[in-house]
Amino acid sequence: MPRLVHVIGAGLAGLAAAIRLQRRGVQVALHEAASQAGGRCRSYYDRTLAATLDSGNHLVLAGHEATLDYVRTIGAADELAGPAEPAFAFMDLAARSRWTVRFSRSRVPFWIGDANARVPGTKVSDYLALLPLLFAKPGRTMAQTMRCDGLLWERLLRPLFLAALNVEPREASAELAATLLRDVLSAGGEAFRPLVARNGLSSAFVDPALRMLQHGGAAIRLDSRLNEIVYDDAAARAVALDFESGRVALGADEAVVLAVPAAAAATLVPALQTPQRHTAVVTVHFAVAPPPGLTTPMALVGGTADWLFAGAGRISATIHDAAAVRMFNAFDALDTGASEALARRVWADVAGAASLPPEPLPAWQIAREACATFAAVPQEELRRPAARTRWTNLTLAGDWTATGLPATIEGAIRSGRKAADLL
Repeated sequence: MPRLVHVIGAGLAGLAAAIRLQRRGVQVALHEAASQAGGRCRSYYDRTLAATLDSGNHLVLAGHEATLDYVRTIGAADELAGPAEPAFAFMDLAARSRWTVRFSRSRVPFWIGDANARVPGTKVSDYLALLPLLFAKPGRTMAQTMRCDGLLWERLLRPLFLAALNVEPREASAELAATLLRDVLSAGGEAFRPLVARNGLSSAFVDPALRMLQHGGAAIRLDSRLNEIVYDDAAARAVALDFESGRVALGADEAVVLAVPAAAAATLVPALQTPQRHTAVVTVHFAVAPPPGLTTPMALVGGTADWLFAGAGRISATIHDAAAVRMFNAFDALDTGASEALARRVWADVAGAASLPPEPLPAWQIAREACATFAAVPQEELRRPAARTRWTNLTLAGDWTATGLPATIEGAIRSGRKAADLL
């Protein structure tokens, strides 16, 4: 192992790499271009709502082993909470119908045979449509691999795959979807138990990690933007890091984990192939207390919003992929009226799902991320680079690297750990 590792980027991938390295006795210098850590998975104080909000709604499952091990390691396991049973609530906003899918805990999916546990109106034979996905071939979409229509698709599979892949599932990589399905089948229904950060993303994933790193002697440098990596191709090593604050030479026993977004990595690493297409996420937060008995996370079908989440004093709704991209036209034009119109449309969905009055519109705030995830389609999946590079002391981390998973918290943490392990 190297004596000192510079981790560039303090998102979840960078934090996971830094924690992994420090626990193995390596000195860590953590550099972050922004003034705060966490990247796309953090909390911030919003003056409009006078509340601490998350940058987006992130869903964690009990089967995400790397994520759960990470929060245990940083002493934040109790920050993730969820229902006792592995189940998801759903609502069809157009039909005004509700149902809950209750997964059996064992590896054998007994819930499919229980009419009270599976999707209403579906038959056991409908679930056989998933079998071709287990044998998905690289380069093919879900629509080219399995049946993507009918009640089961619209009322269970599409909402779940949309949340995980952040792209229209019919166009998504069947290979990525198959990995998700295999993970669930191998771990059993308990793996589907949803977990959320009850006190915010930063409290669960970011702040405890920074405290642990600092306590262990890591140098944490915010507002530390890396402009260039200097390479010695003959020695197959990175030899210096040029920050805005000056150059840092790399000794023979020093290394680098580059855990920055794909676009930034492409400017720092010669000839690096990265995903080029990204998909958006829009989150609308409402300053309203969740009513008693509201079960979240809840998948919404047939509305503007796709998923509903509740927290202390607020309810949030998430819009994925194509619908979110269309919303950006109004934001780019700074059209306040269009933003309010979007908030009203989403509030209509939220009010219907939460059994709240549609008027008046509560205080709201919109968080948008134009490049929230790489597009989980076959072409972009093939562009994801490996963690190892041709320079022996440089590895890559990020949910956009070749983790075998879509761009999720689990994928980011796995990538950071792998980048550290390779050194």
